[in-house]
Amino acid sequence: MIQEYQIRILPEQAANETFIARFLITDKGINPKDITHIRVLKRSIDARQRTIYVNLNVRVYLNEKPEDEEFIRTEYQNVEGRTEAIVVGAGPGGLFAALRLIELGIRPIVVERGKDVHTRRKDIAKISREHMVNPESNYSFGEGGAGAFSDGKLYTRSKKRGNVDKILNVFCQHGASTSILIDAHPHIGTDKLPRVIEAMRNTIIRCGGEVHFQTKMTDILMDGEKVKGIRYECADESSSLPVTGEMNARAIILATGHSARDVYRWLHTHHIDIEAKDLAVGVRLEHPAELIDKIQYHNKNGKGKYLPTAEYSFVSQVDGRGVYSFCMCPGGIVVPAASGPEQMVVNGMSPSLRNSPWSNSGMVVELHVEDLSNPSLLDKGTIPDVHSPLAMMEFQEHLERIAWIQGNRRQTAPAQRMADFVNRHLSYDLPTTSYAAGLISTPMHFWMPSFITSRLKQGFLNFGKSSHGFLTNEATMIGVETRTSSPVRILRNRETFQHIRVQGLFPCGEGAGYAGGIVSAGIDGERCAEMLAEYLQQ
Repeated sequence: MIQEYQIRILPEQAANETFIARFLITDKGINPKDITHIRVLKRSIDARQRTIYVNLNVRVYLNEKPEDEEFIRTEYQNVEGRTEAIVVGAGPGGLFAALRLIELGIRPIVVERGKDVHTRRKDIAKISREHMVNPESNYSFGEGGAGAFSDGKLYTRSKKRGNVDKILNVFCQHGASTSILIDAHPHIGTDKLPRVIEAMRNTIIRCGGEVHFQTKMTDILMDGEKVKGIRYECADESSSLPVTGEMNARAIILATGHSARDVYRWLHTHHIDIEAKDLAVGVRLEHPAELIDKIQYHNKNGKGKYLPTAEYSFVSQVDGRGVYSFCMCPGGIVVPAASGPEQMVVNGMSPSLRNSPWSNSGMVVELHVEDLSNPSLLDKGTIPDVHSPLAMMEFQEHLERIAWIQGNRRQTAPAQRMADFVNRHLSYDLPTTSYAAGLISTPMHFWMPSFITSRLKQGFLNFGKSSHGFLTNEATMIGVETRTSSPVRILRNRETFQHIRVQGLFPCGEGAGYAGGIVSAGIDGERCAEMLAEYLQQ
């Protein structure tokens, strides 16, 4: 017999399986001799009051042992010799699209401009150590996409629960901890996610698919208004010149990520319909983790032994635009996320244990496309054409270049103490930081667009009122955070998921403007694969 119960207990009790059993025996009247196994299905922390509780949904096996695994496996068939489809990009959208194609009996050919997930670590290390950015291998480009080295958070607001569960179970099947099926805000960790991604790639290859690294799509080949393949160039170890070639297929899933600006420019130049998309830009805000623990857990001693490093989520409306925290990384680090020359971009990530002395989050201001016509947003002569589909991308580039100049034209990040920013003071020194490439004190209140700084300032004041101690000079603003989502949407049909004009082209994931994180990109990848399969049957 199997029973499920919802219980509410203290953190030290939730960490003890023996106590959970004892609680069920006492509170639910279960005979202790009948309990053969207890499985936690869901876990969340309620820190709204001074007494912290953990909410658990548990499954109790009575007089029987569980025969099922803790996750649901997906069966992948051999697709050698089957109809082929090209998947451009090996981020979460592309990987989940390729795996779903295999389920549907279609052979995926994955092309990724960057390197495999382990080799790309060396290029990522050079960004902080040598201030060198490889434009084809960095925090944005390479196997696993931008998510591989930016925390591995799996929280999504998607209401398609079945699709979310499928994505999480596939991760578990490829080596992720089953805790991601349990926790309210699941997280793999940047130290463990690369192994999971590699296992997903190995499944694709084992089932007869192909994965090509350092292979950059340069053109989409067309027959009238139907795709017929791609042109590519790939690295040649024996020569300094790239090798070029073509791949043919009736259908292409375009999952190139939110930083593939050359792809957006190619689409625009070739009159393939795209549009500028609303964005959010700002800074990365870093606090001592212990301070956030004290604030969030209402305890001067911090989180104690049984609670995880605290998270937070803030949102406010200032002058008609949202100001909010984004991609919060408890016990994490701030990293340089530039994907090309003359760029200064930061992001955050956390290891699986979330045990760094710092916690950071993006703090961003909502930006609508029409806001680009505001003269106060940019210096005179640098305002992009608000009617161009590349307008928001060009604004990103402009702000990242200013930040690069402020950082002495290196990957040294411009920074300012939080309270100094609010009071419009220069920070004469800066706190210790997780940002390995180094910080330089600059007056961010002066050189960032006033449209952004004025709203950030008021947002910080609002957050400081709701959480005493949050607005402090112990916190450091590090600039700039611009890669919150794609600045462009590649237009597609809502029913078929194909581009509105180009048949056989399936814009996919975050880079196409239809996802906002690892899980939502994975969901979109699976849906694109399903619609591609329907298209090939026509």
